[in-house]
Amino acid sequence: MENINHYIGAKIRNYRKMKKMTIQQLADVIHKSRATVSKYETGEITLDVSTLWEIASALDVDFSQLTDYQPVQDLGHTVAETPVYEGESPFFRADHLYFYYYDGRYDRLKEAIIHIHKSRSSADGTYETSMSIHATTPTGRSSETQYTGTVLYSDMLIRFSFSNRHNKLEQDLLYIFNPMELRNYTEGLLCGISNADLMPCAFKCIVTLAPCTDHQMLRQQLQISAKELRRWKKLNMLIVDNNS
Repeated sequence: MENINHYIGAKIRNYRKMKKMTIQQLADVIHKSRATVSKYETGEITLDVSTLWEIASALDVDFSQLTDYQPVQDLGHTVAETPVYEGESPFFRADHLYFYYYDGRYDRLKEAIIHIHKSRSSADGTYETSMSIHATTPTGRSSETQYTGTVLYSDMLIRFSFSNRHNKLEQDLLYIFNPMELRNYTEGLLCGISNADLMPCAFKCIVTLAPCTDHQMLRQQLQISAKELRRWKKLNMLIVDNNS
């Protein structure tokens, strides 16, 4: 129950901020005290259905957008269980992250380590970052591609902007979710230029706090499902949400 409370509270806080409402303004709309709404957002109070409905209406979001909690999934990380974090997101605190995507052109999983250089920041709040993508061909030959760039944090999203060190034409954007529930992985979308054929491309990806050991499970998680294809066709755009 505690995880659900934290999840819903974080959702309320993020949607409130997106709507540019203060805690007091939301409290006034739903006829609660500022202290009570603050405790809703921190997960200290369990919300009843009618109050949740009022909050969803006040924030102009669907009720389901606040209640789409799903149990934490274990992706085979080397850590024994998903840790409980308090305060600032662990994805904000991390100075390195592990990045995975499935390249269907070559039928192989690609992995990378992203290094965030916290000592090198700029006036606009970005930090310098670097990434090394590793891949192994079916013949056993390994390769590595180096990227440099910046990272920018927000309440809901983290944006990495990368440039291939050896091919400046290849500029890549990696957007990942800042998880609002307690888990050690998150999903996102890598968009850029394919270094193989110089064509625009996008990949569904997973970023983790610890290395993943179960690559078969990762491969399944990263492949595009029929359900996702139906959704993309309906929306006429490729989108990855944070409900996995």
